[in-house]
Amino acid sequence: MPAKTPLKAVFFDRDGVLNLDHGYVCEPDRLDWIDGAREAVAALNAAGVKVLVVTNQSGVARGYFTEAQVDAFHAALQAGLASFGGKIDAFYVAPHHEDAVEDRYRHPDHPDRKPNPGMILKAVVEHGLDPDRSLMIGDQPSDMEAARRAGVLGFRFDGGDLSQFVADLLGD
Repeated sequence: MPAKTPLKAVFFDRDGVLNLDHGYVCEPDRLDWIDGAREAVAALNAAGVKVLVVTNQSGVARGYFTEAQVDAFHAALQAGLASFGGKIDAFYVAPHHEDAVEDRYRHPDHPDRKPNPGMILKAVVEHGLDPDRSLMIGDQPSDMEAARRAGVLGFRFDGGDLSQFVADLLGD
């Protein structure tokens, strides 16, 4: 990544980037890590880089699982990272969808739901981040569009070893 100033934050999509996407994953016992994900997060933490997750979770809106189950899955992610010396600084979740079964989650185009940049923009404000010193790693076009709309460089992860992907990005 050609940077004039040191990197301060990395936004990660969750499913397909940190963990395998089995489709609407929320059970901790279905957590399967992407190769190198725990090492990548730990290396970023060690370098003083904030690590934030921004994830659409329409399974909540569709009634497949609850926000509490999403939180439990994120706790399992944190526990798995801790054994590698890593941690997620914050999780941002968009549980909304236009076809939600509950009114509170129904929205035709919620500002937090990627490709909209709401989650990234909230994190920028809440953590005092500079978008020019941040980047987004995702596996979907919606991740890249959310990054673009938030003024953050986006990088598409198409699989493989996430630790090597991050090292290549950072020129390590």
